Formats: sequence, C-alpha cells, structure tokens
Amino acid sequence: MRFLRNPPKRVGGVMKGATLTRADLCEAVHEEVGLTRQDCAGLVERTLDLVAEALEGGETVKLSGFGVFQVRDKRARMGRNPKTGEPAEIEPRRVIGFRASQVMKARIDRALGG
Repeated sequence: MRFLRNPPKRVGGVMKGATLTRADLCEAVHEEVGLTRQDCAGLVERTLDLVAEALEGGETVKLSGFGVFQVRDKRARMGRNPKTGEPAEIEPRRVIGFRASQVMKARIDRALGG
C-alpha cells in the first residue's frame, strides 16, 4: 500500500484509517506507467465514468479477479420512523451491490492474517 497518502495503522491486527482516494489511484498509475499526472487522472476518471455509465444503464460490471458490481431492485416495504416509532412506507429503489471474487476474498484473507 505504498500509494496511500495516509498509510493505515494496525490496531489489534486490523487496518484502521486507510482510505484510497482518486488522487491515490492517479498517483499509483503515474508511478507504475510513467504517464503524466494529468493523463493518469484522465485515465482513472474515464475508467470510473465507464463503470458508472454501465451501472446507470442497469448493466452488471464484472472485473475478473476483483468482483462484480450489480444494480438490484429493492421492493417497497414497511419501516419505522426512528424518532417517532411510527410505521412508514419505504419506497422501492435501486441499489448497487458488490460481490468480491473468490480471488479477492482469498487475497484479503491472507493480507489480514486469516
């Protein structure tokens, strides 16, 4: 994780405080590929735009060895207003789900000492 600006800290064997930003991704691409920072930023932005556009269109985005992003429809249901406790209907909506690949799960498990 040499490309993170704010390196994570280990607390009881678990990484805390690590956030990978767009800027971190751009910097990592710049270091690995050697393109200008501006070109790398454009490459990262375009990649994220393509993923977002596919999801907006209801498509599934499968990144081999990483995972699958998928848009799911959630049905309407009854919930409760947390302040008043009164029943309230929750409208149907679309949500984005992510399912990590087996390769990614194994990689994370190894990294966290599992």
